[in-house]
Amino acid sequence: MSDSTSVKGTTVVITGASSGFGRGVALELARQGANVVLAARRQHVLDELAAEIDRTGGTALVVPTDVSDANQIANLAAVTMERFGNIDVWINNVGVGALGLFWDIPIEDHARLVDVNLKGLIYGAHAALRHFRAQGKGTLINIGSVDSEVPLALQNTYAATKAAVLSLGRSLTEELRLAGDTDIKVGTIMPWAVDTPWWTHAANYTGHAPRMAAMDDPQIVVDAIVKACTDPKEQQPVGAKAHAANISHNLFPGLTERLSAKTAQSEAEKAAPLPPTTGSIYEPMAEGTTVGGGIRERMQAEDNDD
Repeated sequence: MSDSTSVKGTTVVITGASSGFGRGVALELARQGANVVLAARRQHVLDELAAEIDRTGGTALVVPTDVSDANQIANLAAVTMERFGNIDVWINNVGVGALGLFWDIPIEDHARLVDVNLKGLIYGAHAALRHFRAQGKGTLINIGSVDSEVPLALQNTYAATKAAVLSLGRSLTEELRLAGDTDIKVGTIMPWAVDTPWWTHAANYTGHAPRMAAMDDPQIVVDAIVKACTDPKEQQPVGAKAHAANISHNLFPGLTERLSAKTAQSEAEKAAPLPPTTGSIYEPMAEGTTVGGGIRERMQAEDNDD
């Protein structure tokens, strides 16, 4: 897979495919001729996405999946193999958030983030790599964050899980090298804050609606993930702001973390009041089925009101 520049005819598993990056990537890969396997908790949303892909001549398979359940991940891999006979790319895209000061966030919410963002990704990576080693090739793409490199206040456990994603990817790369599996690649995508439904779906204990300075458009991340299907990088910041944050943190870690924390706090305080919510971290919500999140439009309205 890694020596090809085309995804046509390949089979790509995408977790978190119902909205945000996952949805955008599924649409684009299907347009380019890949078989896309759509995994998320909201089956009706996946069915609608699959119908949209079918109408444009693409091929999509819906497999409802909660990635925090290892048995459901095993089923996702098995159903994919039964339908297509192989897995060329596995994209671990699911990530849930909890916004707020660490001690204000209930302990069960912290645990849920670890179950989904870390354990769920481990389950997916384990299933994918076993298939890749059996067939001798494959590409695993893990979606990290700028938080993988720069820990961010008010995103404490989320940032910790994203740091773990990058660390795991690096370890897997070295283990594959030790095993001689040179045709199996692992890449970690690291976006800046992006305007997707992630913010609406996050648990929130800040007392304010979620927002962040200078959000990126999701399309640049979708494009990066699609490109990584044929050209993965061990550590891939996406966009100028993510690159700058990584460089700044390497040179001035303490200063970068303090400035990031102040930015997160000041942005949160600009937003409208919002009572505590668990978002969709335990159960899916009806809102947020698109690639974009509409957060930038709300922020603009809030800023104009000031």
